[in-house]
Amino acid sequence: MKHCAIQKQEKNLLFLSAGRRVELVRLFRQARDRLGISGSIVTVDAGEDAPAAFFSDRHHPISRVTAETYVKELIHICLLERISLIIPTIDTELLPLALNRQQIERETGARILLSSTELIQSCRNKYHTARLLEEKGFLTPRTLSYDPRGEYEFPLFIKPMDGSSSINAFPVKNQEELDFFVRYIPGYILQEYVEGREYTVDILADFRGMPLYIVPRERLATRSGEISKGRIAKDPEIIGLMKELTKAIEPAGPITVQGIRNHDGFHIIEINPRLGGGAPMSIAAGARIPEKIYGLAAGLPAEPPIYDEDYEDGLRILRFDASVCIDGEGRVRHV
Repeated sequence: MKHCAIQKQEKNLLFLSAGRRVELVRLFRQARDRLGISGSIVTVDAGEDAPAAFFSDRHHPISRVTAETYVKELIHICLLERISLIIPTIDTELLPLALNRQQIERETGARILLSSTELIQSCRNKYHTARLLEEKGFLTPRTLSYDPRGEYEFPLFIKPMDGSSSINAFPVKNQEELDFFVRYIPGYILQEYVEGREYTVDILADFRGMPLYIVPRERLATRSGEISKGRIAKDPEIIGLMKELTKAIEPAGPITVQGIRNHDGFHIIEINPRLGGGAPMSIAAGARIPEKIYGLAAGLPAEPPIYDEDYEDGLRILRFDASVCIDGEGRVRHV
């Protein structure tokens, strides 16, 4: 990476919905310092007392992405902080950002690290994701229609069409459970149940859809839909498949692919076009994702894009909670 080109001007990054993403903020600050870049890590969040706010250089409160004033507030913060790159972190903000991308980028001069509106729309609707994967020739669970008198081969799997973080996502063991869940979950998608080893793949592409990093991680344990224990798996078959996927869908910036591997092959379950909650695991293994993102903020890499697999295979990573303590005057007493 051309460090000197990045160092020539200030590069301020804005993380949206920072929340509990302390690991991510810390890793980007460390990358900035290693590169010798002049710039700040800025965070925003709609909730009060976001832990990541105490690890960024500056933090601003902002309305929820559904508020009418959200875009105006975001533009104001970007201008105030001279933001170079806006980095989304949650699913619900992706489509509003994509639909308002032209206005935000035109008025602020910042770029949003986000795929095309068409890809966002496909990924935010699980039915459309399944159709896209089928059309492109990738293995994915078969989608089924609900019939109270149907003869199904159980177990099945049901989840919200636009869900995230495994909320209201359930295996279905029999017809009685199926009849209940189709009433309980509004806007569901019903699919065949696939058993096997679960993987998450962190992919970073440049703004032309060319992959810069592909890091598969086996999901050993999860909590609230996010990986808590994982193992880096530099698997040539999975990496090759993900190269085919990036060529087929042409993402921009980060995408997170969820999949299950069994004797039939690698089943792609979901595509989330953002940095995944477990991305710090890939970075801890040596994937220089923050450095590459700083390169994107500076208009790099130059032709051709530099693809990298220089990270540690087999590394097990165990995540845990930590605390930020704030006294009655609002001062951080212990981190």
